[in-house]
Amino acid sequence: MVSHAHQGTTSSALTRLSVNAARLLGTPPHGYAHLLGLAPEHLNDDLCRTPAATGIRIAELSTTHAPWSELSLVLAQQSSIGALGVWDYLITSAPTPLEGIRDGAAYLATVADTGTDSLRITEDGDHITISHVNQGERTYEVACAIRAYALGLYQRRLSEAAQRRLVPVHVALATEAPRRHDGLTELYGTRAIDFEAPLTSMTFLASDLKAPSPHAQPGLSAVLRRHAEQTLANAIPLHDWLDLFRIALASAHDHTTPTLSTVARRMTISPRTLQRRLDEHGTTWNDELETLRRTHITHLLHDTDLTIDAIAARSGYADARALRRAVQRWYNTTPAALRRAGHPHGSASARPNGD
Repeated sequence: MVSHAHQGTTSSALTRLSVNAARLLGTPPHGYAHLLGLAPEHLNDDLCRTPAATGIRIAELSTTHAPWSELSLVLAQQSSIGALGVWDYLITSAPTPLEGIRDGAAYLATVADTGTDSLRITEDGDHITISHVNQGERTYEVACAIRAYALGLYQRRLSEAAQRRLVPVHVALATEAPRRHDGLTELYGTRAIDFEAPLTSMTFLASDLKAPSPHAQPGLSAVLRRHAEQTLANAIPLHDWLDLFRIALASAHDHTTPTLSTVARRMTISPRTLQRRLDEHGTTWNDELETLRRTHITHLLHDTDLTIDAIAARSGYADARALRRAVQRWYNTTPAALRRAGHPHGSASARPNGD
């Protein structure tokens, strides 16, 4: 049902939600608009599947502008019925909310990357617990936001299936308690939230999830399952390995000077395999790192008032002298002259050298 080709990607519908949330949180689009899958012809095509790394990158940038708890709330608020396509209706059209969420778990690949994320359902007497498990390489804030949003999304769809708001008897989040809980209380409709739990989950009364859904139609679930399978069969996963590498490299660069082993771990491959794949694509680790630094430094020179010393420190150079040597090599000019000139292609003296 789920081919290996879908792993490492998410639906364009989920990516659109991430982009909308980023916009609402005031995240500057220049940080993510160039990423693979965000061209209009891909983002607005429901057959396209976006690299999961693109969505993670958008979330990373968003959590620099707002707490992870606010990002999870904004994502849930944008997730109206139908926003995630057939997956939404698998849950809301089943005979009971429980049968619907079971279908949602079985066909989670129509929305998410099932190589890293899964939805689990556990029955225990009078209670049913729904868990979201994430095993991907993500920053702490992004992992918290995704897990909290997933629970809010499941609750919203179950409530839509029941045609009334279903409030969990207990919510557990595998995260430290944020400074403010207001957004999470609004998201789940309860203050019964435990933090630092071993697993992110929410527990409902079994009687709530096993009650007949008011608008269930006999046979519709089978039709929707076939549609979900067809959706996966016709999907177009966007898998340009070099672009995925560059997304991972840029993401690592935000937090520290990236190392080959750090980026390899983000891409779940060995450092040796990473070097071999770069060679296959006609490039090297050092070339890619220098290109990223050049882009980053040019942006800082043009769009900030940081001193040359500060820019050198942010870019992984030992000192301002090393930075000046790099700018001279790239553009045949000095950082000060490049800053005055504006865009490096705006004058002959500020064009990158061909090396």
